[in-house]
Amino acid sequence: MKATTAKLIADPDAALLAAATHGDADGVAAALRAGAHLEVRDAKRRTALLLAVTGDHVDAARVLVAMGADPDALDDRHDTPWLVTGVTGSVAMLEALLPAGPDLELRNRYGGVSVIPASERGHVDYVRRVVSTGIDVNHVNDLGWTALLEAVILGDGGERHQEIVRILLAAGADRSIADKEGVTALEHARSKGYAAIARILEQPA
Repeated sequence: MKATTAKLIADPDAALLAAATHGDADGVAAALRAGAHLEVRDAKRRTALLLAVTGDHVDAARVLVAMGADPDALDDRHDTPWLVTGVTGSVAMLEALLPAGPDLELRNRYGGVSVIPASERGHVDYVRRVVSTGIDVNHVNDLGWTALLEAVILGDGGERHQEIVRILLAAGADRSIADKEGVTALEHARSKGYAAIARILEQPA
């Protein structure tokens, strides 16, 4: 029956990309059995794994990872499956990709590693998990910002970003690192009126 199903797929590569986009894990497996190329790209150079990650389709991603899909495959926006997890904040997807051995030092188009956009967007659970992977919490992106700086500068000062600041500090984030203008996270917190974050940053290391 599996062989018959495989023969019915006229364009396995297109079928693989479509199945990954829609989170159809069975469709992903069927397309691969029919001869789809694991690292086939769409018009934006996105692989099936990147499409699955973008849609947070964990089961489809697990199938692809099990078959050896590359978590570091770059698309035309300099995104990779691993880097996108920092944007979506999906801990389940992070766990699905870790067995593939993603390059934690790979940078997005802003020169940042995955913990930086996650910190900016308030993905508390993701930040808590990713700091335990050995990722560099003091990495400075092209804007001159660390994850700590982004959590303050681009965050809303609320409970999620307060918790992220705590997590980053506990993971070794250097509060003395300033932005390109020489302004530290504490100074940004004070200027924005983020009193709770300022109090956290004022505490002794």
